[in-house]
Amino acid sequence: MPDTFFYGTDRLTSSKAIAIARGQLKASLNDEATARVLASQGEVAQIVSTGRTVYGVNTGFGILANKPISEEDTATLQYKILQSHSVGVGEPIAPEVSKLMLITKVQSLAQGYSGVQLSTLQRIIWHIDNDIIPVVPSQGSVGASGDLAPLAHLFLPLIGLGECWVNGEKKKTARVLQQNQLLPIQLGPKEGLALINGTQFILSFAVKAVQRMHNCLEAADIIGAMTLEALTGTNAPFDERLHKLRPYAGNRLVAQRLRLILRDSAIMQSHVDCGRVQDPYSLRCMPQVHGASRTAWFHLKELTETELNAVTDNPIIFSATDTISGGNFHGQPLALPLDYACFAAAEIGNISDRRCYLLLEGKWGLPMLLMKDVGLNSGFMIPQYTTAALVTENKTLCFPASADSIPTSLGQEDHVSMGSISGRKLNQVLDNLENILAIELLSACQAIEFRRPHRSSEVLEFAHDLVRNYVSFAEEDRIFAEDINLVAGLIKDFSFVEKVDAFTAARDIRLNEGYAEFTY
Repeated sequence: MPDTFFYGTDRLTSSKAIAIARGQLKASLNDEATARVLASQGEVAQIVSTGRTVYGVNTGFGILANKPISEEDTATLQYKILQSHSVGVGEPIAPEVSKLMLITKVQSLAQGYSGVQLSTLQRIIWHIDNDIIPVVPSQGSVGASGDLAPLAHLFLPLIGLGECWVNGEKKKTARVLQQNQLLPIQLGPKEGLALINGTQFILSFAVKAVQRMHNCLEAADIIGAMTLEALTGTNAPFDERLHKLRPYAGNRLVAQRLRLILRDSAIMQSHVDCGRVQDPYSLRCMPQVHGASRTAWFHLKELTETELNAVTDNPIIFSATDTISGGNFHGQPLALPLDYACFAAAEIGNISDRRCYLLLEGKWGLPMLLMKDVGLNSGFMIPQYTTAALVTENKTLCFPASADSIPTSLGQEDHVSMGSISGRKLNQVLDNLENILAIELLSACQAIEFRRPHRSSEVLEFAHDLVRNYVSFAEEDRIFAEDINLVAGLIKDFSFVEKVDAFTAARDIRLNEGYAEFTY
């Protein structure tokens, strides 16, 4: 990753956007982007001075597009649009998502097609660099005409209104600006519209989902392999020759990862002649199921990174005499892949829950409910109730928001994407998936200890020991919620996958070799 990212001229990726948000990558405007911004702002000034009618510069908005606005009112119009469109409701989104909205908006505006002032971009970058992040409600966008309500709230602080997160606390913007000896920005013509037109709310949730879903997919392969070991399953279904006959890249990658994760396992060797013909689908079909979800993730990543480098404003200013009112703000290109990824993430949870159930049945040498003294103890019976509940909750979240459209603006905006809901729902599903995977990992670590003295592969023994640093083997019932939360923490903060990856890299076990496109 480079030392500095230049807005508007460098290509932004999901990982770079996250790195900028976390202060791991410096970002700024270079001379080329600055020149573009200044030139575009000059074109808008010329439009105003000549009186040429351009939507949003000297007209009203939406159904009011045919209402002319006088030259002296063009600046007031932009102030009012931030006020009137700040209608969001619900709990605030996470500050990191708000910060990603700022970053992705700067990337779009800095390309020089929106007519904003350089000082406005510099103020947004000040918010990013100083981690003074606007408070944005979670609900109110229909995902077309831009993410109007959330973006309006995002940019209220530019005009001295709204609230900001400062060191984890909500503070009134007026007070924050005063403390930093700053004055509100005086918006120029078109600026308010440029700020709220765009897909940055949808996009920022997509950026988070690309990161989080990849982590879950990587974890699911490791955890699924540990469950297979505990259940004395076979690695035969992961044979490379089999997957060359149905060569989906996602499937082949998962099969390769499972082969390498399970390599040189003494547990696997201990039952080669057990006489069991086939394993249940949730073990045998991991390449097909996990692989299909990886394909969905790759599609989301690819389209998210197209959007990260797109201009989603309206109208687009090519010059003072060449402007186009189009539909680049429409969220459909992201709404559909977000819904697709939602199904794919839910299915990883679904198959994980099936494996949890298999671990409890008392088959293939494991004690029923993964505890020797059951009756007095319930063992691991009830954690699987939680996976069942979370899986069903995810199913209810799988209705595709993009399948619905409700006309707005008195019918002028008669088809909308609802992609904002798609992005939020996917991240809710990922919340649940992280907990489902944590319960499977906790159960698999318990189960694999019943295979002693046989040892698993070095990768899985490392993963098992990593969990045991936080949670001990359960001889009897205890408050399993505490165990679940500890293990879920390892998944949610990415440390489980990161530490396993570091271990495999140190031993030159290249789990993802040959599949660079599937890396985050």
